[in-house]
Amino acid sequence: MQIFELIMLICFGLSWPISVYKSITSKSTQGKSVIFMIAIILGYISGIVGKLVGEQVSYVLIAYCFNLIVVSIDLALCILNRRRERSAAQRRCA
Repeated sequence: MQIFELIMLICFGLSWPISVYKSITSKSTQGKSVIFMIAIILGYISGIVGKLVGEQVSYVLIAYCFNLIVVSIDLALCILNRRRERSAAQRRCA
């Protein structure tokens, strides 16, 4: 059964490296939601805890951890880009 969970995590996780790439290249927060990313991070943390507490440590845990790391990177980039945007807006108004 864990193979299906792994497939789901891989399919869902494919979008995050693309999102990180776009965050880096665009330096924009357009289309980003901090609340959404935090919800996803909490979901991945719950999945990891569930695997550890349920003593079902397997290769699926690697997918959870990878996705958690990539989404966390995207969240950090979003926060940095939002600060840049606010700073640039303040300079334009000044």
